[in-house]
Amino acid sequence: MWSKSYDVVIVGAGVAGSALAHALSSSSRPTPLRIALLERSLAEPDRIVGELLQPGGVAALRELGMESCLEGIDAVPVHGYCVVNAGETVHIPYPDKHEGRSFHHGRFITRLREKARAAPGVEVIEATVNELVECPFTGRVLGVEATPKDGDGAKETFYADLVVVADGCFSNFRSTVMGKAGLKSDVKGHFVGAVLEDVTLPIPQHGTVALIKGHGPVLLYQIAEHDTRILIDIKNPLPSDLKKHILSNIVPQLPAALHVPIETALTKDRLRRMPNSFLPPVEQGGRHTKEGAVLLGDAWNMRHPLTGGGMTVALHDVVLLARALEGLHDLADWRAVSTTLHRWHWSRKPLASTINVLSVALYDLFGADGAQAYYTCVIFRLTYVCADENLEVLRTGCFKYFERGGECVNGPVSLLSGIAADPVLLFNHFFAVAFYSIWVLFTHSRAVPVPNSDKPVYAVPRIDEYPALSIKALRVFWTACVVFGPLMWTEVKWW
Repeated sequence: MWSKSYDVVIVGAGVAGSALAHALSSSSRPTPLRIALLERSLAEPDRIVGELLQPGGVAALRELGMESCLEGIDAVPVHGYCVVNAGETVHIPYPDKHEGRSFHHGRFITRLREKARAAPGVEVIEATVNELVECPFTGRVLGVEATPKDGDGAKETFYADLVVVADGCFSNFRSTVMGKAGLKSDVKGHFVGAVLEDVTLPIPQHGTVALIKGHGPVLLYQIAEHDTRILIDIKNPLPSDLKKHILSNIVPQLPAALHVPIETALTKDRLRRMPNSFLPPVEQGGRHTKEGAVLLGDAWNMRHPLTGGGMTVALHDVVLLARALEGLHDLADWRAVSTTLHRWHWSRKPLASTINVLSVALYDLFGADGAQAYYTCVIFRLTYVCADENLEVLRTGCFKYFERGGECVNGPVSLLSGIAADPVLLFNHFFAVAFYSIWVLFTHSRAVPVPNSDKPVYAVPRIDEYPALSIKALRVFWTACVVFGPLMWTEVKWW
């Protein structure tokens, strides 16, 4: 068995792994680091997520000196969002001069890998990592054992002072590194995806979020000159016939201009799906993880992909981690590394927590009109059941909150896009939506069924209905607390 020694071994050449390899090679150390970047396959990946980079992610990429990776891949500028609900649309633009990008995931990853390969001291190796190599006496991770693709099947050991595991949402080593602290991701459903050809979205160069009655939201965004990605949220359990389910229940509620392109795409291409997972971050270092190893990217922390914040969080994490490790002269000193990881964990919190919490909270509201929702409050270890009707009130209030424009749009979209890293601002806007939803409940017209008629009439609540509405308002506010509170707790609690 052959062996090689490096300063850092990175498992996984995705967004986080490739970016970290480049960032560490660019540090101002007297002696450049020797870095091995291992990836099972260096062929262009083909995935249906990781195709929208928010303005905050573009800024992080620029800070890493990797903004050129967005060039030459037919990337499309993104200037904000359009939310479609029952035929009505609301425009949610990014603040002035801020721009995101959308693209084919594989093309972007290929450019990141090329950039990492060109960095001094970085060796990109196509190999399957089989296991972490640990010291038999202390349990410290000393490196990895892998099988190079261009070899004869013989395994090779890659030793390093520090091993960074960035092998994605299906990480093979998460539980090994985290031990008892490792959490199993919470899968809220799946995004089912396809590519539509030559379609016009309601607002060009904007991500489209279509709210579907009785089902989860649908996302659409252009990823190349002629290609538009559609992601359809399907709650568990998945229907036995996905195409039939989409054509019968989802397509009729989308804008008419999309019907034929979707039917064509479903006929020509296979549907692929990815789990919508949530995995809160556990602090690393010290007693929390195995010595010598660090988790990064989706291997460690995931949020719902509804808001497209995954790559933004990962790139921001890389910026801060590379900056923190730059001050360490000896990466084999685990005590010093642990102290650095502690500082890094809490320095990333403002942006990461904001995007993590917002992604799940928005999904809970936008996907409210589906199966009954259950929320587990981890503070008191009790399970609270939130009725759909209360979530629907919040969903309606959120849509009308965005319709107000001004700061009601600028604040939330700045948080969603990674421009503003402020959990307090998130708290303020979330509960502003809750209170505004209650105001809408009392003051806006709603459908009232008419006996012996299929058509309801719309009327503002009467004063004699206020007592019942007051009780419902309390339930709506409690639902908002149950949605937001446990999510925030997963971000701030100590392990």
